Amino acid sequence: MSAPGKRRHGLRAFFVLTALLAGAFAYWAYDRYTGFVDTPIAGLEAGDTIVVERGDSFARVLQRLREDGVREGHDLEWQLLARQLKAAGRIQVGEYPLDPGTTPRDLLVRMRDGKVLSYRFTIVEGWNVRQLRAALATAKPLRQETAELDDAALMKALGHPGQHPEGRFLPETYAYTRGDSDLDLLGRAHAALENALDAAWQSRDADLPLASKDEALVLASIVEKETGIADERPQIAGVFLRRLEMGMRLQTDPTVIYGMGSAYAGNLRKTDLLTDTPYNTYTRDGLPPTPIAMVGAHALQAVTHPADGDALFFVAIGDGSGKHVFSKTLSEHQAAVREYIRRYRAQHGPK
Repeated sequence: MSAPGKRRHGLRAFFVLTALLAGAFAYWAYDRYTGFVDTPIAGLEAGDTIVVERGDSFARVLQRLREDGVREGHDLEWQLLARQLKAAGRIQVGEYPLDPGTTPRDLLVRMRDGKVLSYRFTIVEGWNVRQLRAALATAKPLRQETAELDDAALMKALGHPGQHPEGRFLPETYAYTRGDSDLDLLGRAHAALENALDAAWQSRDADLPLASKDEALVLASIVEKETGIADERPQIAGVFLRRLEMGMRLQTDPTVIYGMGSAYAGNLRKTDLLTDTPYNTYTRDGLPPTPIAMVGAHALQAVTHPADGDALFFVAIGDGSGKHVFSKTLSEHQAAVREYIRRYRAQHGPK
């Protein structure tokens, strides 16, 4: 073979080898990339998260992942995946979970779509405002903006100056994300209560002996504290509304307890019932000046749609069910009270 022929043969061999090597490298790179994309990130533990802050570039997000110990993939592979998923430049601010099993694809899709980590806080029916604020103070990672505010300053910050905070936040479970504050959450709960109260008041039964929706809220808070039995709420609301209509005192223990504040030690005595406070419905006519607890939508509905009947009294059955006996006359009520005491003593000894 001539020298030129040998050279041509050598060039062909070189190009074939180069092509084979390029193909092999491309296959290796593709295989590596596809493996990287859908392979769970190593070392993740339950509760691990990453926070994307306002102004973060994708490079900064990737740097933070590296700082958190993520070693998977070359930076170029992360950038290629971000472009492929159309996530580059569209990463949304927030906190994202890094649960065990999360793949690079999973993580970038979450960040692109803003599927941030959500937390929950529940306002419990029957809580008073002190209990609500104490629970909020321990809610993580909620930013604390109200710790130094008294009740009056709190309501001013919420845009309701002069309003008493008791009963003004709807018991519900509220979702929040990192960066939200306790003031944000309370604002939502206040708006939810106003909506529920407006809806109940607008649909109320005719001829209720209540002058305003605020009076309905006060009475609903008493009903909320008197029973946890849903079916009994309209009956108890009916008892109190009939008493109001007749000018009869409500004589309900939860209002007395609320008026005692921190002096209440868990046992209501006869002397407590006789000690006058603005909330003592044994010593004062009508409704107390404010709600005494957080009110659920069902209690609002019970007060605005009370059950028919003629009962003016009720007392716990005393069998542990939480249910009550309803009576029309004082003599019937006194008999029910005696039965309650008998049952209590049979279970617990002399009261």
